[in-house]
Amino acid sequence: QVQLVESGGGLVEAGGSLTLSCAASGSIEKIYMTSWYRRPLGSERDLVALIYNDGITHYADFVEGRFTISRENARSTVYLQMNNLKSEDTALYYCSVATRNSDSSSQAYWGQGTQVTVSS
Repeated sequence: QVQLVESGGGLVEAGGSLTLSCAASGSIEKIYMTSWYRRPLGSERDLVALIYNDGITHYADFVEGRFTISRENARSTVYLQMNNLKSEDTALYYCSVATRNSDSSSQAYWGQGTQVTVSS
């Protein structure tokens, strides 16, 4: 079992910055990938960025170089640094991790989300 707690959301003006944190606890040694998703009100959930344990990262096209995902070496906390925020970045941001179990199966865990609101 892995527990996730997101923090760092809030209200910011367009052009501003926020850093989201995802703190993991429990069986963190099983985590091999951590992702940030977002869901604007009334819309589907979209992948924002992900990072593997080896440091490989991937970003959604809409990030356009504005966001950076990073991780503490202990795998316990993953950050999403968001710069030059736009009103369309307003959404509930979720952290998710994928774990590899002893039988090689994979399992996903989700946090409760943190709200980001960008005023124009």
